[in-house]
Amino acid sequence: MMSKAVSSNNNVQQGKTLLQNPFEFNDEQILESVYRTHFHCVDKFDVGSLYCVASKVINHSIEITDTMIAKAGQLSDQFREETSFTSQQLSAKLKRIACQMICTARGDHYAHHTTMLILEQLKSYSWDAKALIVQAAFALEYGKFLFLPQIPKYPVERSLAELNGLLLIHQNTQHLIYFSSVVKKVMQVIECITEWKRLTSAGYDIKDVPALSDTLHEIPVVVYWAIFTFVTCTGQLDDFTTDNKGQRHELSKNFENKLDIILRSFKEHLEECSKQIGAIEDYTRRRNIVIHTGKDIVKVLKALIVSGDNRESRQLVHNGLTGEQVRIEEFKKKHVLLFISGLENIEDETQLLRSIFEKLKDNPKEVEGYRKDDFKILWIPIVDEWNDRYKKMLESHLQRTKIGWYVVKDFHFPTGIKLIREVFNYKDRAVIPLISPEGKVENIDTKNIISVWGIDGFPFRTSDHTRLTQQWNWFWAEMTKLNPKIGDLIEEDCYLFIYGGTDSKWMQEITSAVETMKRQIETVLQLDITIEPYPLGKDDPKVVPRFWIAIDSLFASRKQKKGGDQGVQDFATREIKRLLFLKQDPKGWVILSRGSNVKLLGQGEAMYHTVKDFEIWHGKLHQDVSFDVAFKEYYEGIKAKKIGQKCEHSEIADYPTDILARINCPNMDCGRSMEVTSVNYRCCHGHEP
Repeated sequence: MMSKAVSSNNNVQQGKTLLQNPFEFNDEQILESVYRTHFHCVDKFDVGSLYCVASKVINHSIEITDTMIAKAGQLSDQFREETSFTSQQLSAKLKRIACQMICTARGDHYAHHTTMLILEQLKSYSWDAKALIVQAAFALEYGKFLFLPQIPKYPVERSLAELNGLLLIHQNTQHLIYFSSVVKKVMQVIECITEWKRLTSAGYDIKDVPALSDTLHEIPVVVYWAIFTFVTCTGQLDDFTTDNKGQRHELSKNFENKLDIILRSFKEHLEECSKQIGAIEDYTRRRNIVIHTGKDIVKVLKALIVSGDNRESRQLVHNGLTGEQVRIEEFKKKHVLLFISGLENIEDETQLLRSIFEKLKDNPKEVEGYRKDDFKILWIPIVDEWNDRYKKMLESHLQRTKIGWYVVKDFHFPTGIKLIREVFNYKDRAVIPLISPEGKVENIDTKNIISVWGIDGFPFRTSDHTRLTQQWNWFWAEMTKLNPKIGDLIEEDCYLFIYGGTDSKWMQEITSAVETMKRQIETVLQLDITIEPYPLGKDDPKVVPRFWIAIDSLFASRKQKKGGDQGVQDFATREIKRLLFLKQDPKGWVILSRGSNVKLLGQGEAMYHTVKDFEIWHGKLHQDVSFDVAFKEYYEGIKAKKIGQKCEHSEIADYPTDILARINCPNMDCGRSMEVTSVNYRCCHGHEP
């Protein structure tokens, strides 16, 4: 143990009035003084190893102290620890700092002066490194102080302990109690500093973890008090090696209170940092599940709506019709239309989904490999706060509309709401994304395709919207060639009845019926629906043959067309065939379109009856059913009841020979490929075999 004689005066008399008592400072004064000593983190070393070594020495010393106090002088077994810490350069620095601390005169003023000198020496180190270097310097003296007197195994150990006056320690256990308590407190401060370093080294931005800003402001003050405490405690060690109690300088009772305040405030900020970082990590994990690694619709839904503290997911999802609670596993292997909205101004979206829900049940057949009964609708209403007003509004909405799908009640999971806003671009206006059984977002918002196409948009993928909007491009291309003015009608987004046929009487009847329906809508019902009739060739009869020649050629060329969207190509070819078949019908054909979106290609007689019977079915328009949906429903019924299944046929001349499978001449002496001069399509339905 270094003698106090080494620092006999240590400039004690010189400038006494300049020494200051840190307990008389506030934190801002400490921060101002300390920050002047901090230059830049230039000097680097293994902070972790140093922390491990110094902490072991001090913690073992604390255990020995506690044992000594408890046994009132009986010595415990000697601790022996192996260490890998071998930095000679740092060891020299530690010894110099330990010398400064042990030679510090008694009193808080002198300890402050030494603390500032040490901070000046360590100005090029990071804040945590400053504290850990001083901790290690303290460990040099404190470890020797309590390690040597523990039942020496060899005479030299006893002699060394005796020369240092260490055999008198057990006689001063009363004073050791408070000293040990202060050391325990400052070790808690060091643990907080190392935790702070871990959090700040994780690479998080302050704007994402705002609590880090508070710790950055506090850390200089925390480091100061840790170093100040180590300096003071190191200077006290000699008091335990003398029996001259009259000259002993007691530790200030302010230490524990001050360290408690430091710990309380800093721990609160560290806990808030950990909480904010935990929220970021949880959000990132959930986002990866939704966007990248879902693989399962159940996992995706849990990532969106089940918080970490809600282990019972069954309480979250309710059947909107029965009110029963269901498990999220109910959606396993299902396609989910996720209805995300507030509780106000959602009547249009609710009506859309109700019509889709009914259609999914009414006709659950398979379409393009998708089964309609595999589609579920889950509503996640989002509000600022689930107060009594919103709870009553939700229940009233469920009872009034009799919604037959699932709903997440009382949804107030902040991470899930943030995730929904980011992933699905939800900005307080209703969106209806589609998620596959594998957890893949197949359409970020199906609202557009559902509102335009209804159940015809099934299975509501983004590709379906593309297919539906492009599959009649061929028709409009030919129509605008014949009459460019029709483009104006398309742009007006009105309902167009485009029709044609060889029966002039039927042409007059369908024209008259459409005009009558138009007047009823405008004058009697006063609905916001615009109807425009367009008989093919009404302005120029010569365009009719040109139109059909173009369609014949188009049909022939599609078999040779390669590339492009095959789904669009296949559907377009199918519709061209249907139009060519309907061309042969004596009662004509009718296309109902809303703007450029063709809603129905129908048989002339059934279409005429549907228009004529408008007074029978127009009541549905007052039930928020769209005109084209109501029209199509009635048309299908008329077609099935009055018209029945009608056979269609079409004959196309000059059909390209390389489209069909080649047929060789049955004459064995010939065997050459036969020439195709025409193609005849005729349905044999209803014919006797």
